[in-house]
Amino acid sequence: MRITSVLSASLLMLGLAVAPAVADSSPSPSASDDSSAPTAAGTSFRTATEIEQGQAATANGSAGDYMYWSFPADAGQRPTVGATVKLPAAHASETWQIDVYDGLRRRQSCQYGAQTRTAAAGTASVRLTCVLRTVRAWSEQWANDPLPGTYYVRLTAVDLTTADLGLSVDTELRVDSKDIGGSAAVDGSLAEPLVPGIAVTSESDNSESDEDSSSDSAVLSAIEPDDGWSSGWWSDRWVWTALGGVLAALAGVGGYTLTRGAGRPSRVPPGA
Repeated sequence: MRITSVLSASLLMLGLAVAPAVADSSPSPSASDDSSAPTAAGTSFRTATEIEQGQAATANGSAGDYMYWSFPADAGQRPTVGATVKLPAAHASETWQIDVYDGLRRRQSCQYGAQTRTAAAGTASVRLTCVLRTVRAWSEQWANDPLPGTYYVRLTAVDLTTADLGLSVDTELRVDSKDIGGSAAVDGSLAEPLVPGIAVTSESDNSESDEDSSSDSAVLSAIEPDDGWSSGWWSDRWVWTALGGVLAALAGVGGYTLTRGAGRPSRVPPGA
């Protein structure tokens, strides 16, 4: 009876512990496409168009120009950046490339995906994909690991003939992420996410006191995940660690219950 109770408690605790861990490891829900999706791209890092993960952003541009977007990525996420370029009916062979940079404008390598593709003459469209490495909560200063914060996407044609320069193209960009979970957890976290910003302060020329002065704050990237930035210390690794300790304690209790009294001679009362 005691063994059955111990096993039942173990299975119950296992189910309660696995539920949040499975939820954390599932892909992050995609935001629904609506009229609020951006329809233009920036021309530099400072003017990059901000998009949410799961949004399908569209833009019209010219072949040979740089197009920039920015999106937030948090610790434990593995972003996938996908871009489709619709080309004009008549064009020569073109090579298109997508690059991703972090909040410090360090170029991030793609774990896999077609980051550069060549569209043969007359091809209607070209599809580019870049799957980044998992975003880490903390890293050494000398490392180039992806960290929480703003990420920039740059799309451009790197090999164009003179006749194709300036041709109108339609682009569509979408960013999705998969939550990796405790397998990518590290000890440590950033004090603040890598979100570039600049404070702009303006004062009246005729101001003689602080009451007459005015200040404005402008942030280069104000976008963040829907549920806010994570602190970096929590992951489902804590769940499995706690579960292992509980199961070890239950195994000890069960082993003691099974072996208690085994091999001991029966005690006979004196004078029997």
